Amino acid sequence: MSDLTWRSTPFDDDKLREECGIFGVVGVAEAANFTALGLHALQHRGQEAGGIVVHDAEHGFNSVRRFGYVRDNFTSQDVMDMLPGTVGIGHVRYSTAGSKGATAIRDVQPFFGEFAMGGAAIAHNGNITNADALRRELIERGSIFQSSSDSECIIHLMARSLQRNIPERMKDALRRVEGAFSVIAMTRTKLIGVRDPLGVRPLVLGRVGEGWALSSETCALDIIGAEFVREIEPGEMVVITSESGVTSYRPFEQKRPRFCIFEHVYFSRPDSILGGRSVYSTREAIGRELAKEAPVEADLVCPVPDSGTPAAIGFSLESGIPYAMGIIRNQYMGRTFIEPTESIRNMGVRLKLNVNRALIRGKRVILVDDSVVRGTTSRKIKEMILDAGAKEVHFRIASPPTAWPCFYGVDTPQREKLLAASMSEEEMRRHLGVDSLRFISLDGLYRAVGEAKGRDPNAPQYCDACFSGEYPVEPADQLEKGFRLKAAE
Repeated sequence: MSDLTWRSTPFDDDKLREECGIFGVVGVAEAANFTALGLHALQHRGQEAGGIVVHDAEHGFNSVRRFGYVRDNFTSQDVMDMLPGTVGIGHVRYSTAGSKGATAIRDVQPFFGEFAMGGAAIAHNGNITNADALRRELIERGSIFQSSSDSECIIHLMARSLQRNIPERMKDALRRVEGAFSVIAMTRTKLIGVRDPLGVRPLVLGRVGEGWALSSETCALDIIGAEFVREIEPGEMVVITSESGVTSYRPFEQKRPRFCIFEHVYFSRPDSILGGRSVYSTREAIGRELAKEAPVEADLVCPVPDSGTPAAIGFSLESGIPYAMGIIRNQYMGRTFIEPTESIRNMGVRLKLNVNRALIRGKRVILVDDSVVRGTTSRKIKEMILDAGAKEVHFRIASPPTAWPCFYGVDTPQREKLLAASMSEEEMRRHLGVDSLRFISLDGLYRAVGEAKGRDPNAPQYCDACFSGEYPVEPADQLEKGFRLKAAE
């Protein structure tokens, strides 16, 4: 980092931060280059820092970890020459568990450990809900932690396992872990992928030439020209080598899957495939369902870019109200911005978004966004639309009210800072100062993602804790800190 101070814009602070992105390859000539490309495609999942670990028969294990974007850190020939090898894994991150704000380089994954049978590196997407208890136990037994990340617990648990090879030690370690985890790991010759028994976070398998790839999303397979093979199943471990291909194991007790429904709403890229279904098509279906549930007379349907765009298109198609780009996003600002003066900081959302005044003036405008978290950005966008001369402003939100924090790998605010935790829909409407505000219902969201029976207990279920307060895995560390579950309120 330079001496300049980098801060997130207010626009970003009012969004749920995507967890992390993980990627790995085996059996390719330039594993680091493939991994860097995959991480670039997953940059939307984490823009704070990134790292790559590779292994080469001549040079052994090597790693590079950096703050900032993949494009700024893993494109120079000098850096990539430091990473020779045919197997490699990578990680892009936001801080979820561990240090917040000014992150230390020691917290940047992948993490590496040297064991009796050789080295191994791991990259983790998710959050370990019993990490505090595990860390205390491990420290009492002599483990020395190098980071504040919950993910490092996995390495220490592996080190204490008595199993004779790395995959078996991973099984031992992950059986102790609670919460959400999609993990990509590597040894000198193997690429390993694991999803937790509930399958909260995504992980997919691809074929690239004679080699293999694992990724958080299919869009990262596309960028390297890999063929999407299948999703790694909840509770499945795959061990992949160049010689033997893919071997599947089931190391955990089988449970009913609870995939994160917010992946469909916001986190995943619209050009990815989830559960055999296009993310873009699902978001368009959410917009259609929202138009059925919450119609309103208006002149234009405008997305809050970019995450609200597919839902706005669906709302327009269902309602018959014209779709328009009433708000234009500055494509060149990136996720962070240098803010050297108070006057620049006060520009806030205007650094990121600008209103198309000629289009908006005198119109009744429906704004479609993916979520409302604190509500600060929604108020500023509303003010921008009214300043541009809009006659009416109606918000339509492509997710139910976010009333509960996520403990499975998403950096959400404390519950008291979530607008929906303390306000009804009408109270939120008055707080935001808009003519109307409607969220899609939870049943409507389930219909949009392809579950016609809605939240029928016999139908497939998602993790929807951020909306419902029903946590599929008890957040043990948070309960110890005083967090109260819905049933206790």
